[in-house]
Amino acid sequence: MKLLDLFCCCGGISKGFYNTGRFECTGVDIKDNHSYPYEFIHSDIFKLPLEFFGQFDLIHASPPCQGYIHTNKNKQGYERLAERTRTLLLKTGKPFIIENVPGSPVRKDLLLCGEMFNLKLIRHRIFEITGFAVMQPVHTKHKISVLNRTAVPCYSGGFKPGFWNNKERQKQFLIMRKKEPYTYTSQDYQEALGINWVEDKGHLTQMIPPKYSEYIANYF
Repeated sequence: MKLLDLFCCCGGISKGFYNTGRFECTGVDIKDNHSYPYEFIHSDIFKLPLEFFGQFDLIHASPPCQGYIHTNKNKQGYERLAERTRTLLLKTGKPFIIENVPGSPVRKDLLLCGEMFNLKLIRHRIFEITGFAVMQPVHTKHKISVLNRTAVPCYSGGFKPGFWNNKERQKQFLIMRKKEPYTYTSQDYQEALGINWVEDKGHLTQMIPPKYSEYIANYF
């Protein structure tokens, strides 16, 4: 089968599909400075001809999430492309998935978290799924936390974790950061994500663990 990964970045999503042994992966991104490990097309996805999509069995899209993060919702300068992406994918007639952060206009058909897959990472992502169904895993109360270092704070800069907008827990984390030196390395981020082909911390803070998409791929 053939997967098309739109806004592919470094290919965390593609890797999960590839790991099943059932998918050939092609990624498309407007930026070409990533370490995408499969066939790559450098393009604006909205400039691709509609017939291009017909060669794929399944399409995944991860439009930029920064504009949907709670603290950025009222700020200018961020691309908000989730709804435009949905409109495009519906035109293709193909099964598709759109991934983004909680609070985005992406339909919450599925929520995945690193702890569901025994990763030392709390990274909630929601998925809108059209054309097939995926069972929602049980999302229990977290046993790991960046506060006691049982989870890796793999966030932008590794400095301001979300804690679901819980300002008290954010404050606790910043106090902890001042008391103890911040020592997490790119390798720590890689291990938390289950990724070994990307070293840049900036890219790693934005990546989706392959375990997420491998779970979805098996249902497809």
